[in-house]
Amino acid sequence: MINSIEEYLSSLKIQMNGCDPATIQDAMADAEEHLRVALENSNSSADENILQSIIEDYGTPEETAAAYRELEIRFPSNFSKKTLENNQSPLTRFFSIFADPGAWGAMLYMLLTLITGTIYFSWGISGLSISLGTIILIIGLPITVLFLISYRGIAIVEGRIVEALLGARMPRRPVFYRKDLPWIEKFKSILFSKHTWLSLLYMILLFPLGIFYFCLFITLIALGLSLLAIPIIQYGFQIPIIWMGSNTYFIMDWAIPLVIIGGILILTLTMHLAKGIGKLHGKFAKSMLVSD
Repeated sequence: MINSIEEYLSSLKIQMNGCDPATIQDAMADAEEHLRVALENSNSSADENILQSIIEDYGTPEETAAAYRELEIRFPSNFSKKTLENNQSPLTRFFSIFADPGAWGAMLYMLLTLITGTIYFSWGISGLSISLGTIILIIGLPITVLFLISYRGIAIVEGRIVEALLGARMPRRPVFYRKDLPWIEKFKSILFSKHTWLSLLYMILLFPLGIFYFCLFITLIALGLSLLAIPIIQYGFQIPIIWMGSNTYFIMDWAIPLVIIGGILILTLTMHLAKGIGKLHGKFAKSMLVSD
């Protein structure tokens, strides 16, 4: 018999051992919210029989864990990683990266991070400055609380972007906080939570990462497309490719195929690089944005 919500959550976490940490966070948050709200509505939170009845309606820890495992199988991440057939030749597998939605999702994320990273960084620095500047005033405490809560919400939004574009399973709902606690206890739970500060640190780090990702992939894409455009520029518009002071030169005819092959190889390797960095960034995001 389970005598408390804490005991239920502890048992649920044990039953979900081996599951994705993001799935565990969602299951724990859903269960705690349902049980506590149901107890509040029953007006008999001290009655163990009421708790047992609520658990019977919601499901035992074993049943809840099994339901979430089944849910993950039926509804994977939006851009789940595409597996190539083993019977394909290495050359086919190399160029089939252009048909991989995971690679395109990762590329889009690398370019989008410059925008999201700038927004997160600006909000974070502004919020920290205002919070630290007003903390000695009465109004400073609620400002700090609202700022930290806002970053928890931003972490959920970023997690959804990561899951959609990088295929890494991320939390689909925030960590549950009890509404019946005094406001000072709520503030302590947010302020001293490792999840709060890891989320804030991740958002700040996303700014330099976004600059790096954007510059790297824009440069590689521009280089690859430039090589592919050389034959059009040289033969279609009669524009010299090489400029050395007042002297201009055209690329030799025998080198044009090599230029085209080079452009194709650069673009293909860029897609592979985007997918590889996307996997690493997904693991990094999971380690920072998923609560223990």
